[in-house]
Amino acid sequence: MRIALGQLLSTYDPPQNLERVADLTRRAGEDSADLLVLPEATMFAFGRALKDVAEPLDGPWGTAVSDLARKHGVAIVAGMFTPGNGERVRNTTVIALPDGTVRGYSKIHLFDAFGFLESDTVDPGEDPVTFVVGGTTVGVATCYDIRFPRLFTRLAHDGALVTVVGASWGDGPGKAGQWELLARARALDTTSYVVAVGQANPLAVGEENPENAPRGVGHSLVAAPDGTVVASLGEAPDYTVVDLDLDLVERTRKSIPVLKNAQEL
Repeated sequence: MRIALGQLLSTYDPPQNLERVADLTRRAGEDSADLLVLPEATMFAFGRALKDVAEPLDGPWGTAVSDLARKHGVAIVAGMFTPGNGERVRNTTVIALPDGTVRGYSKIHLFDAFGFLESDTVDPGEDPVTFVVGGTTVGVATCYDIRFPRLFTRLAHDGALVTVVGASWGDGPGKAGQWELLARARALDTTSYVVAVGQANPLAVGEENPENAPRGVGHSLVAAPDGTVVASLGEAPDYTVVDLDLDLVERTRKSIPVLKNAQEL
């Protein structure tokens, strides 16, 4: 399975962000990728009101992403915002498949940490989501979800050999190290691949973050079922393609069957 990682830096202009998605999707198609993974908040950066940009999955932005998936023959996962209850929104990952299928995963664990309260304006999702690309089941998680092992083991029990995580991981002391550690830990918990793609760090391109919002640290990575890092990026916007050896999942699960051996406590 070939996966493309698109580490971008979102702006407060959804059409401009869509242009970046289009460019990355074109590159992924040219590279014969099966799946392009983009960060949380690809549609619109954190730091400003979200309710005015939120739209349903079949709205203009989500439809444009679906059109790109069909045009280039690449499945796409990208962070956007959909309407919630009343004035609230949902932090949603749009899942657009080349056959025109569009689904969504709404972030279950909201980021109420480090002085930021996502739950002030965002409704949580309720249901784990998997989808199939080229016969392979893929799980979906978003940013703060990565700190909660049970979601990842649930996705693995639901058949996921790969779980993708889009993030807008807030910068700060030790945060980049935590990001890598958590991705590797979730890969070990589930003996599966974890593809963790975050927003680039604004500071890497000379941009300020006056809103002090969780914008990104970069350092997207792919962790293998044995916890090793098989690909990683730096802080700036970047792109790479990684071939996943899915047989390694089976071999690792036979060697150390943590999913089978787990006990309810």
